[in-house]
Amino acid sequence: MSKQPHNTLAAERRKARHYAMQALYQWYMASAPLNDIEAEFRAEYDFAHVDLEYFQAVLHGVPTCVDELEAIFEPLLDRNIDDLDPIERTLLRMGIWELKERIDVPYKVAINEAVALAKKFGASESHKYINGVLDKAARELRQAETGV
Repeated sequence: MSKQPHNTLAAERRKARHYAMQALYQWYMASAPLNDIEAEFRAEYDFAHVDLEYFQAVLHGVPTCVDELEAIFEPLLDRNIDDLDPIERTLLRMGIWELKERIDVPYKVAINEAVALAKKFGASESHKYINGVLDKAARELRQAETGV
């Protein structure tokens, strides 16, 4: 199997995160089974240029350790976790999961991707909030990489 060029992989991962965020939001709001949500997304959307393995890793990885993920970012919040809007909560879960579980992804990429999704789907200033919380978390989870 030939190795994909970096920008192709980056674009495919960006789409995977996009769909994973929507699927995890649906899981959070509707409590539907993950396999049903995945099947629905794969039937409704074109996954030709999506990193399917990454989509599946995020979609199935985040829910398996959601309490642990929230325990990491909850102390970094300036409000009660239940006061986060569902998009912010989903993006923080995803961002923390990526920082914690995907050491192959540079911390700046993980943060930037979550911020980009917040700009697209979140409230007008939520991207700044997501950036701040994930930046603090990266200092803890990626000390060797951040140099802090």
